[in-house]
Amino acid sequence: MTKALSKSQQAYHWIKGRIASQTFTPGYRLVLGSIAGELDMSVVPVREAIRQLEAEGLVQFEHNVGARVAMVDDSQYRHSMEALSILEGSATALSARHLTTDDLQRARAINERMIETLDHFNPSAFTQLNQEFHAALIAPCPNPRLHELVTVEMQRLNRLRDSTFSFVPGRAQESVREHEQIVALIENGAPVLEIERAARLHHASTLDAYLTREKTDAAVGTHVH
Repeated sequence: MTKALSKSQQAYHWIKGRIASQTFTPGYRLVLGSIAGELDMSVVPVREAIRQLEAEGLVQFEHNVGARVAMVDDSQYRHSMEALSILEGSATALSARHLTTDDLQRARAINERMIETLDHFNPSAFTQLNQEFHAALIAPCPNPRLHELVTVEMQRLNRLRDSTFSFVPGRAQESVREHEQIVALIENGAPVLEIERAARLHHASTLDAYLTREKTDAAVGTHVH
């Protein structure tokens, strides 16, 4: 019994340390088998450790999902997404006239890789590619301060959510279609304001999908607090 408790405490400190360092970000799924393998122990002490972290409010259980690192206040995520939609919409519009044919081909290639992941969906991998896509479109932004603000806000979002798409996987298919529309607008020399509006709405739609999911979950009681 003492030995099991000792292993439980080892697992507890290991998981808690990764949450504190944000290696395990809010929303990150805690897979008992993977953690047990990493620590070379059975899943029993890992389960005990996760239950202890749940009691402290650091972990929450979700129906049909399992244990996740507890979410931060949704208002923080919403504010970051709203800010990013405005900042990145402007950065994309300012970059539009500076993007070369090669730049647009690279953005399209990234989007194609995103489409390929849809059949075997990995939210974290999709999110990484998503960030690469948007980074490619704002790379030549003539306003370095605006570019910096977009980058900072994107990093903040990464700390708030492991991947928005893990909560709204259906949004991924719409997202890649919107990417193609944005690239096509830039390619065809659309008015800058039209490009800005498309880029801004793209982020706003992801936020709307997430908030709709949150309201639905709350209504049916699938979140366990």
